[in-house]
Amino acid sequence: MVYFKHENCGSCFAAEQFVDIKLGKKCFLTLHIIKKGASETVKTLLKNGTVVSGDMSVREDVLIDGEKIVKVGRNLEAEDAQVVDVNGKLLFPGFIDGHTHFDLEVAGTVTADDFETGTRAAIAGGTTLVIDYASQDKGGHTLKEGLEKWHKKADGKCSCDYSFHMSIVEWNDETEAEVQDMIDHGITSFKLYMTYPAMIVNDCDMYKILKKLGECGCFAGVHCENAGVIDALISEAKKEGRLEPENHPLVRPDTMEAEAVHRLLVIAKEANAPVMVVHLTNKKAYEEVMNARKNGQEVYAETCPQYLLLEDSVYSKPDFGGAVYVCAPPIRKKEDQDCLWKALADEEIQTVATDQCSFTLAQKALGKDDFTKIPGGLPGVQTRGTLLYTYGVKTGKITQEQMCKVLCETPAKLYGVYPNKGAITAGSDADIVVLDPAKESVISAATHAYNTDNNPFEGFKLECGIDKVFLRGNLAVEEGKLVKEKLGKYIARGKKQL
Repeated sequence: MVYFKHENCGSCFAAEQFVDIKLGKKCFLTLHIIKKGASETVKTLLKNGTVVSGDMSVREDVLIDGEKIVKVGRNLEAEDAQVVDVNGKLLFPGFIDGHTHFDLEVAGTVTADDFETGTRAAIAGGTTLVIDYASQDKGGHTLKEGLEKWHKKADGKCSCDYSFHMSIVEWNDETEAEVQDMIDHGITSFKLYMTYPAMIVNDCDMYKILKKLGECGCFAGVHCENAGVIDALISEAKKEGRLEPENHPLVRPDTMEAEAVHRLLVIAKEANAPVMVVHLTNKKAYEEVMNARKNGQEVYAETCPQYLLLEDSVYSKPDFGGAVYVCAPPIRKKEDQDCLWKALADEEIQTVATDQCSFTLAQKALGKDDFTKIPGGLPGVQTRGTLLYTYGVKTGKITQEQMCKVLCETPAKLYGVYPNKGAITAGSDADIVVLDPAKESVISAATHAYNTDNNPFEGFKLECGIDKVFLRGNLAVEEGKLVKEKLGKYIARGKKQL
């Protein structure tokens, strides 16, 4: 595919769009060619790099043949292989993002990033597998219809591999019968919501769903917030004329996330089912998770970079700047950040995902006069790994081995794709991230790959960079730039391996 790149802002335009582009006096375009189409793997030998796993970091060579890793060891030789010197670089398994929302209808609009632009950003940031949330629709619709809709959104468009969770929003005999059909299609994890009118399930159905999933060897990730109390707090805010973005965290307080986590875990215990708390944001909710584990429950937890690195003061930025950060649950306080970092260091949080759900400033402005109408969500798939390395590993909060666990190894096991994914071992898919710990850059909406004009991490310094990314043996990213696109394929997953 041919793209013209706008050198001032970094935006890329397809050739067929070029005729419609109007440039200012100081603007100019450069030609970028990105290969598209069938896999073109070659035998490749990565020499002198440091291979990172969840247990150790070892200086080893990696031999790739076709789509697979065939050998890992020291002083490897292969006369017929293309040799790539990665001295001084870290070799991670391809990152796995188990929580994305591409091409999703939200608050009367659709996310700025679809599967094409979103997965291009993902693989540029080292993510080789995304697991997006397909969804059943309310009103008598089936899980099969939801799955077909998501395949139409994604198939043939993805630059990294992809899979789906299935969101269940209605429970009846037909839906229950469909659970096995989803498993047969390689969908072994599901999503439940305790908020949002279009998605919410009541406690009765929550119990029934969790019990069924547990009997099938599957589990649900659950969005935990107390919808009723949030509605009451929103009503109070509007009655008092409080309509600005700074009210967003006030109507969705940490207590109402913690209450919902507690209620979920009580229900899950009664159903004798494993469960996952997605996008965990705060200390109170985390304590509920730990209490349940002490009582013998199987509970998993996920958090996101925005909850590790941003504080709720961002909602008070002037000129409606706080709208950029509106997401649910909201960004919390410094003490909550500290709690989450310690939980990662203690290995009590299993994965760091993104909850990628991006919007332009114009879309955020839909809530200019009413913060409840601001579409909720942030972009994040391009910078998750580099942020975690810069602000986690380099600061000593976590080790690079722990980073590998939460981005690669544990999500691969949790979502049933290990060791094909999540490991650099003989027989694994050749999904490899070559990370340069010496590279520096600054995050900017002017240069990111998202289809947005804002970035919640604007101005954040990165003390590392993604040098190369291999997707099943294909060199998809070189020197941080996408060189092959749309090589992603649907990944049918097995059941969890934890």
